[in-house]
Amino acid sequence: MSPRRRPPEADPAPLRSPGRAERLAAVLERDGGTCTWCGRAFGPLVVPTTDHVVPRVKGGPSWLENEVAACRRCNAERGHRTPVDWLQECRRRGWPADAPRLARVLTALEVAIAREGGQRRARPYLDAQLRRLRRQEPQGAAPGRRTVA
Repeated sequence: MSPRRRPPEADPAPLRSPGRAERLAAVLERDGGTCTWCGRAFGPLVVPTTDHVVPRVKGGPSWLENEVAACRRCNAERGHRTPVDWLQECRRRGWPADAPRLARVLTALEVAIAREGGQRRARPYLDAQLRRLRRQEPQGAAPGRRTVA
């Protein structure tokens, strides 16, 4: 005799956060089909991944607000560099790194942390990156664009 089970409609729906594939799809929908760092379009030869802006080792959460679309090359080469350091390295290499996208993600993460609370370890890292990103852009210029005098 089999053990008695409740009918399926009586089982509570399991609460779970989106998995990697779902987060990748959401990030691609939000950010578009290009790498945030090098600007390459995703396709069969340029595979998309999600890159944590505030790394997990620095207390960054696996939230959509903390992830950007990145190709495997950029995700691997970034390593433990800060987002602003990697943005500068990408520009040095001549890649069209998307500073406005990075600024949007950092700001959205700041808002999400304020709303959700916690993330004690991620806050100082995030604040420092936002300050550095704001300082590196000329006053009044669109982020990521140079002004000609």
